[in-house]
Amino acid sequence: MLWCSLRCYLLLHNTGSLELNYSSFSPSRFLWRAHWMDALNQTRVTEFVFLGLTDNWVLEILFFMAFSVTYMLTLLGNSLIVLTTVFTPRLHTPMYFFLSNLSFIDICHSSVTVPKMLEGFVLERKTISFDNCIAQLFFLHLFACAEIFLLTVMAYDRYVAICAPLHYPQVMNMRVCVHLVFALWLGGTVHSLVQTYLTIRLPYCGPNIIDSYFCDVPPVIKLACTDTYLTGMLIVFNSGTISLTCFLALVTSYTVILVSLRKQSAEGRRKALSTCSAHFMVVALFFGPCIFLYTRPDSSFSTDKVVSVFYTVITPLLNPLIYTLRNEEVKSAMKQLTQRRVFS
Repeated sequence: MLWCSLRCYLLLHNTGSLELNYSSFSPSRFLWRAHWMDALNQTRVTEFVFLGLTDNWVLEILFFMAFSVTYMLTLLGNSLIVLTTVFTPRLHTPMYFFLSNLSFIDICHSSVTVPKMLEGFVLERKTISFDNCIAQLFFLHLFACAEIFLLTVMAYDRYVAICAPLHYPQVMNMRVCVHLVFALWLGGTVHSLVQTYLTIRLPYCGPNIIDSYFCDVPPVIKLACTDTYLTGMLIVFNSGTISLTCFLALVTSYTVILVSLRKQSAEGRRKALSTCSAHFMVVALFFGPCIFLYTRPDSSFSTDKVVSVFYTVITPLLNPLIYTLRNEEVKSAMKQLTQRRVFS
């Protein structure tokens, strides 16, 4: 009897608590929250609109033809370097292994932005979905950062080859080269994930016009409907530190190489200067725009998109030209490979 009374008391007590807790929630509170969530979903940006390089239709036609030819030559030239390196046994050395990786990165890097730019020249309304925009800026920074690290590794390779030739086979064997390439891709992935996270964590609920021809972090975060000063500084610190540190390492390496050339023979100096000058031309063409674009917290996007053309369109084309025109061994291997394929 006592147990039944206690059970009934607990049941009534719990029922009262449930009624009390239920009465503490106001229906208007749920309606307000639902209305707020609905408004947030309606105002979230689902696509971005590019202003492109120009709004003059004549220039758009000229740019379309010029950049189409440039893109095709970029794919052809860099693919030829990759195939030549793979199918020529005497080019299976660290320098040409890195060169083939550079050509592969250039193919990927230009393919992230150029097709969308060409599409914009023939379409009246240049748009990209939010998800595709985020994907574009992720792969843009992945390949750009991987190329920065690769150019630094190539400078180190030349430093060891010229300044410590007797130790070169042990220091830069193929196992070490593979590990270095894996590390640079890992570093590029981490860098790109950080940049992408800093971008997508911001709310985008208002303007959606990008004064460029592709999605990049600085112009995209400017469209966020919140204060982006801290985020912008973090992005500049991330990209700027990588660009400046690698550039200073490159300059130091080439300075040491030039100083050490005084001990070389005339023929050795000529070959070393030919190789290093080609490397440094590529470094200047790529690092110059990167440092200009990603080391400033405040940007003028009209100027930036013109500078961006150099490292997204022009540099991937110039890399194979610089390395093939100034390298007799690569030109000879390409000629032999072409003859072998034609007559086989």
